[in-house]
Amino acid sequence: MLRASLLLVSLSALVVAVAGDWPEFRGPTGQGHSTAKDLPIRWSATENVAWKTAIPGSGWSSPVLAGGNLYLTTAAPIEGSKDLSLRVLCLSASEGKVLWDNEVFREEAGTAPRIHSKNGHASPTPIVHDGRVYVHFGHMGTACLHVSGRTIWKQTGLKYVPVHGNGGSPALVDDLLVFSVDGEKDPYVVALDRGTGEIRWKTPRVTPAQKKFSFSTPFYLTNGVDRAIISPGSGAVCAYDPKDGTELWRVRYGEGYSVIPRPVYGHGLLFFGTGYDRPLVYAIRPGGTARGDLTDTHVAWTLTKGAPNTPSLLLVGDELYFVSDAGIASCVDAKTGTVQWSERLGGNFSASPIHADGKLWFQNEEGVGYVVKPGKTFELLAKNDLGQRTLASYAVTDGALFIRGATDLFRIQAK
Repeated sequence: MLRASLLLVSLSALVVAVAGDWPEFRGPTGQGHSTAKDLPIRWSATENVAWKTAIPGSGWSSPVLAGGNLYLTTAAPIEGSKDLSLRVLCLSASEGKVLWDNEVFREEAGTAPRIHSKNGHASPTPIVHDGRVYVHFGHMGTACLHVSGRTIWKQTGLKYVPVHGNGGSPALVDDLLVFSVDGEKDPYVVALDRGTGEIRWKTPRVTPAQKKFSFSTPFYLTNGVDRAIISPGSGAVCAYDPKDGTELWRVRYGEGYSVIPRPVYGHGLLFFGTGYDRPLVYAIRPGGTARGDLTDTHVAWTLTKGAPNTPSLLLVGDELYFVSDAGIASCVDAKTGTVQWSERLGGNFSASPIHADGKLWFQNEEGVGYVVKPGKTFELLAKNDLGQRTLASYAVTDGALFIRGATDLFRIQAK
């Protein structure tokens, strides 16, 4: 009976690429888009809440959805100790019931890094693919679990000193699991064999930026000409060959550091942010067959006003949308960078916006969600206060949004 049950779990989880799934940071394409329909545009801490489940510990990893189940990570205190249990949880998406809750790593209090107030010990978002859950806890390690909760492999050999904690999520690239290791010094990009967790390649990230630490999630670009892993870091965005990690090209942006937004792509352009202290939005043409430093030839446009440090950008049609950490939302022409509108939503922002059900969805750190109509003129459709602080980004499926608050995970669904 146990074997039969595990087989049923495995088979259901292999159906990952359905419209209702949200299997990684920023959804099925990693770009913040969903085909979900019939989403509620109004909610509160009590209105249109289908269920609310308390999550032990703390963490700002976003929930992901696959095969009818939700997965997320957390860092929970250990009773009688100051150490932390770094855990993975699986919940039923329909009921909010915790199906399993497993420890993957244990972080000793004496060696735990100092954490920024907008970070935590469980910030990277999991990935679910082909019946496996990939989780990343930065300097503590990376692991792969079966969707039933059984650990398949762990990788703990990549030691480094983080700054402000860990943030960037990994990305699946063919048979690789790729992420950046941008700590206090000697940053690099690494690819693990997704089947075994073994290191396939490591490529140093060498730039003149004085502050080396960053937190961006890689983007896999395949557009018929380019086949490259795009990874922004301190001082430059670089493209790497998935085969062996060779750097193909780069575009420099000076002293930009603590780079967080995940790149997006469209209209033959890559769009990304350049980090602190003077954030810019960059639009660049990918290298194609060009190699080396393309800073002087491949920058299409840049924009300073309203540029985010933390939230990723969102491309919908011909318009590029983004929100600054200070709550200024903007719409610009993606091809030219011309500003169509710029409006203050309110509050501070870390979560990345999404596009679903023909609308734009923003979430601020105070737990207030904004629903905006896409277009060249600003139209606010709804403003909703969840009543809990949140830095995590939405997960979405037909008829429902999943929002992680400071203490609870919510399913928002019209009744």
